[in-house]
This record gives sequence, structure tokens and C-alpha cells, in this order.
Amino acid sequence: MLTIEDYYVYLFPKYHPTRIITLTYQPFVLATTAIFTYHEAKVNTRVRNLAGYTLFFLSSFGVIILDVLSSGSGGIAPFVGICTIAAAFGIADGHVQGGMTGDLSLMCPEFVQSFFGGVAASGAITAALRFFTKAVFENSRDGLRKGAMLFSSISCFFELLCVLLYALVFPKLPIVKFYRSKAASEGSQTVTADLAAGGIKSLPNPLAEEDGVVERLNNKQLLHENMDYALDMFLVYVLTLSIFPGFLAEDTGSHSLGSWYVLVLIASFNVSDLIGRYLPLVEQMKLTSRTGLLTAAISRFLLVPAFYFTAKYGDQGWMIMLTSLLGLSNGHLTVSVLTEAPKGYKVGVGHFETAAVVVLQQSLLARVGFIYIADVFRCRGQNRMLWGTCWCFSSWQAYLLAPFLIGCGS
Repeated sequence: MLTIEDYYVYLFPKYHPTRIITLTYQPFVLATTAIFTYHEAKVNTRVRNLAGYTLFFLSSFGVIILDVLSSGSGGIAPFVGICTIAAAFGIADGHVQGGMTGDLSLMCPEFVQSFFGGVAASGAITAALRFFTKAVFENSRDGLRKGAMLFSSISCFFELLCVLLYALVFPKLPIVKFYRSKAASEGSQTVTADLAAGGIKSLPNPLAEEDGVVERLNNKQLLHENMDYALDMFLVYVLTLSIFPGFLAEDTGSHSLGSWYVLVLIASFNVSDLIGRYLPLVEQMKLTSRTGLLTAAISRFLLVPAFYFTAKYGDQGWMIMLTSLLGLSNGHLTVSVLTEAPKGYKVGVGHFETAAVVVLQQSLLARVGFIYIADVFRCRGQNRMLWGTCWCFSSWQAYLLAPFLIGCGS
């Protein structure tokens, strides 16, 4: 929905869709993630992720159906429908985001880099696809709507493909079967359905027979041990969500790129985010020090005055450069934190839970905190509050790419 925001801005000019839709989305992500974090030890991970993927597909299909039924017209009723679909996307994201992060952390924390690299790659692919659909229909009658619906249709197809890939292909990958068997042998109780889907019978749990050998840490203990990582995620996303994409979409004035300007900014962020998420693969670019990660997260707030003065006095070139820097630092720190946090735990006592707690903290703190620095970006006397956007800006392609990225890691 983010990538076709130019269509919704045109369709609902009075309702600030880039802000309202994403604010509708966020509480449902937070609530769903919180519920699953609390009940993590009892949740069937396979059912959780499949439910999320399926809801992503149905919600995307709902976007197309709603547009057809409303004949592409604006008004309050279609806008309420779009907000309802955004809420459904939030619930789906709450299912899949933490589920996949925890699932990969349970296998091997390094796999998280591949997954979030896939998320960023999906953003770049999405931006390129949106450029294509916009260019194809730019000069045709009702071209904006046709381009948006073509994009939504392609997205819907890939989301259906994701459901099938996760259900039929992912559990049968040799490396996935190996780590899930290992997890079961170390005491994990959430991988039984995954093992069955991969054709492996449930393994005996040797840890269950060794009373007192392994103490399961609860969420409070894990949060206490990883508070600095949670703070890192808060600082990273309180800044990112305060700027991208709401501020960039509505508060940067008119430029020579015209209607392409917002899409160029989104593409700049996505491509830079992709590069940033692969930087930790370069040994010299790794950030593993807890102090170093916190310092880097705090230093990003220097971008606040930079964006403020660029929006008031700079041109589009400087804004594109700053947006690229925002994406680069966002991707690098996200992967660095989420790959370091689960390390040092055995499966039975913390891999999945640590990832779940850090993701929940990121969701909660970022979605509450970014509102407070939004006033900094009240540009050119417009006196409008900046609201931000969702944490995971392009889900379906990431989940499509993740199994293959993991397979390459074997």
C-alpha cells in the first residue's frame, strides 16, 4: 500500500492517506505481536506464519475488489474500507514479522541477515515495479489507477506464491530440516508441525528428562538481558518512521520531478536500505559491540536538523542524498542488532523468545516514540504533524525471497 500511495493521495486528498492509513496499520501490528510474544512458547509457528501469509494475500486481493466496487472513486466509504484493509495488513504483519524473525533466529541468528536482506531487496523490486507500472500508463486515460491496480494484481500473485512456498517448499529445505530437528532435540516445543511438514517424525526431547539442566528464561528476564538492543531498535525506528514516508510524501514541497518525486525518494530509501543490510557481510563493516551499536543509533539523530533545513532551503538532490543515507543506516543497524541479539542462547532458552522480545520492543517503542519528534518537521509554516509509517514496508517479496536466500546459505 505504501508504494501506491501516490494513487491514494490523488484519490483521498482530504484525508492524508499516507498518515492515516499507516497509523491505522500500526496498532494492529503492535497488538498482534504482543499477544504472540506473551504466548510464544505455546504457539504453533507454522500455523502462525501460514495464517499471516494467507491474510496478506486476502488483504491484497481485497484492495483490488474494493477499487472495482467503488469504481476508483474517492469519498469516506472507500477510505474507511482502505483503512480496514490496512488493519488486516497489520494483523498479518504481526503474525509473520516476529514469526519469521524468531523462526530464523531459532535456526541460526546469521539467517536473520538473509531474511532482512530479502526484505530490503523486496523494497527495491517493489519500487522498480511501481516505476514500470506508472510509466506504462502515465499518458493513458485514468493511467494512475490502471498502474496502481496492475501493481496490486502482481503483488497479489506473488503473495499467493508466498503461501505456497512456505507451505510446500520451505519446510523441506535440507538446512531448514536440519535446524528444526536440532531445535526439537534441544527442547523447542513449537516446531512439531514444521517437522511433520518436512517429513520428519517428532524427536524425543532429551532436555525434558534432565530436570534442572536448562532454565527457561521468561520474557522479562530476556528483556532485562537485552535492554540495550531494544533501545537500539527504538532509536533506529523512532527516527526512520518519523521521516519515511509521511514527511517525504507530504512535506517537501514541489520539485521538477513532479509526481515522480515521491517514488524516487521511496526508491532511494529502499535501495540504500538493501545495501545497508548487506554491509555486515563485509568483515570491516560489522558492528558487534553493544556500545558501538548504541552510539551509532544515537548519532543518526543528526539527520533530524539535516532533513529540517534541507526541506526548507535545499533542493531535491540534497533530499535524495539524505534519504539514501537514512536508508543505508537503517538497514545496517537493523541487521546488526537483530543478528547479535539472539547469540549466546540455546534454542530451548532464548533464541525465539529473544527475537520476539526485541521485535516487540521495536514495535512498541518506535510506534509510541516517533510521534514526539515529529514536530521538528513542521516545515514552511504548514503546522502539520508527521505521523510516519509501518515497520515492514514491503512484506510479500521478502517472504518470497527468504527461503531461497536461506537455501543459498547452506
